[in-house]
Amino acid sequence: MIRVDRVALRGLKARGHHGVFAKEREEGQTFIVDLVLSLDTRSAAADDDLTKTVHYGVVAEEVVAAVEGDPVDLIETLAERIAQTCLKHEPVQEVEVVVHKPDAPITVPFDDVTITITRSRV
Repeated sequence: MIRVDRVALRGLKARGHHGVFAKEREEGQTFIVDLVLSLDTRSAAADDDLTKTVHYGVVAEEVVAAVEGDPVDLIETLAERIAQTCLKHEPVQEVEVVVHKPDAPITVPFDDVTITITRSRV
């Protein structure tokens, strides 16, 4: 098996209107996304060529747009949307997505709610 390299983006913030409760849909809240993109960067590094790797600035903008996009009930659905957005970039072989919902409507003290998914081209 060929080992892959990883490009990580941590703490992408965007306001979305996701959730099952009307208040979440109406007021929105901040979601935080962490990504780990798995890809082979050897060719890009050898040629010092951005076109042979993933442009993480573009990925970041697309992920923020995905969070700001059409509302969904579940953060699981949002995580899947983000994963598919990342996998549209040909060099990306696999992506790990963590969606944080720090303002989730929970009645007890808590720090964060997250979902973590891993998706690949296979």
